[in-house]
Amino acid sequence: MSSLEAESIKTAKAKSTESAKQTLRWVALCLGELRDGLTMINMQSAFLIVSKNYTEKQAGIMFFVFGMSQFLFQAPAGYLFDYTDKKIQALAAASITTTALTLLTAATAEEDGANIGFMIVIKFIQGAVTALIPPGLNSITQGIVGSVGMTKQVAMNEMMNHFGTAMIVLSGSLMAYFLYPDIGSLFAVSAIACTGVLIFLSVIDPSAIDHNAARGLTETSSPTPGTGSNYEPPGDGAAPKKSRIQNKPSFNFGFGGQKSGNDTSGPQADTPMQVLRDPTLLTFIIMCFLFHTANGTILPLVMQTLAIGEGPIG
Repeated sequence: MSSLEAESIKTAKAKSTESAKQTLRWVALCLGELRDGLTMINMQSAFLIVSKNYTEKQAGIMFFVFGMSQFLFQAPAGYLFDYTDKKIQALAAASITTTALTLLTAATAEEDGANIGFMIVIKFIQGAVTALIPPGLNSITQGIVGSVGMTKQVAMNEMMNHFGTAMIVLSGSLMAYFLYPDIGSLFAVSAIACTGVLIFLSVIDPSAIDHNAARGLTETSSPTPGTGSNYEPPGDGAAPKKSRIQNKPSFNFGFGGQKSGNDTSGPQADTPMQVLRDPTLLTFIIMCFLFHTANGTILPLVMQTLAIGEGPIG
């Protein structure tokens, strides 16, 4: 290959990566409705209480199950995205499924919670599905920008995500105001947001995602000094070498000090137990847990208070 051809390929790859980075923000914008289940927790709660005469206890049980399902399936979801090279397709499938379950909830909810058992099953499944969305977006993001650009890109993603959430809440509130008391149609915003996610995901070139970089891996020609492995955390700004992603999970959680990979000649990662020994990361995890423990109750309580305060009289 001539130097001119190599330069041309390098330029094309750089353009593809930059285009994917720009598209990520719009994916995050549309995921504002889908990612954390805002309409499941807030709009659906108000809809069920006001339009379907659910009690706050019934609505609370449903969304408690939804939240616990998200909690249980978050780690397995991250593990799945670590070991798949179909990240875009998986995120698209999760977006479609959670949208379908949102619409199914609005369409099948019966008066006074007559089918509360079925609703709880839907929320459990939906919690598991939405657990795929944050690790899916983050995996695609890191695969495109690498660990060096991750902080800046995640900041942009989060900003757009919250802006998307605000847009959804505003549009949904206006629709509910004019459609009251039959507010089931407001869930059309879920389908619109999902369509946006699919459109922008289809723009991303799959070849722009380095699946080993998405896992925080690079390949080195010799073992990292002092570790006996070929794992080297990215961070020097160099683009990681492309290679076939390891598709077979090791299921090694680190008891005994082994590395996570079976083949020591390929990219290696620390095991979950080794990661959790990092005091900085552990402190951050505890802070996030405590924050969401408090913050997660605020919006549902506000929406329920508004719904119960006026109730059927609007």
